[in-house]
Amino acid sequence: MTADDGTAVQGRATRQRIAVSALLREVEEFRSAQELHRLLAERGERVGLTTVYRTLQSLADAGEIDVMRIATGEHLYRRCGQVHHHHHHLVCRDCGRTVEIDGPPVERWIGLAAAEHGYSEVSHTFDLVGRCPGCTA
Repeated sequence: MTADDGTAVQGRATRQRIAVSALLREVEEFRSAQELHRLLAERGERVGLTTVYRTLQSLADAGEIDVMRIATGEHLYRRCGQVHHHHHHLVCRDCGRTVEIDGPPVERWIGLAAAEHGYSEVSHTFDLVGRCPGCTA
């Protein structure tokens, strides 16, 4: 099943899963499952928190959304602009503004470090956190 804009909805396409997927297309910054649940409730959408978590996990497994783990251990989610393309994020620690970035030098370094120590099939996540121009001003 697809959402109103024609994008696929992972898992059983229920009204609740479609609502979560649609909300992710509207928010630009990383959000927690609890924040997404609250935003859905503010819109009058009756979606359980467990359904939000399950939907986010299925979308992440399918590579449709990005997941970022913050220092507290909490996971944050956002719809990815570069679906199925490896990239990194530059995230504002104040407002959550996120820029997707490619990092060829980092990728080369990771490959060299892995090879030097005999590792293969290496994966990684790499996000930069700082303060955006708007929050710095």
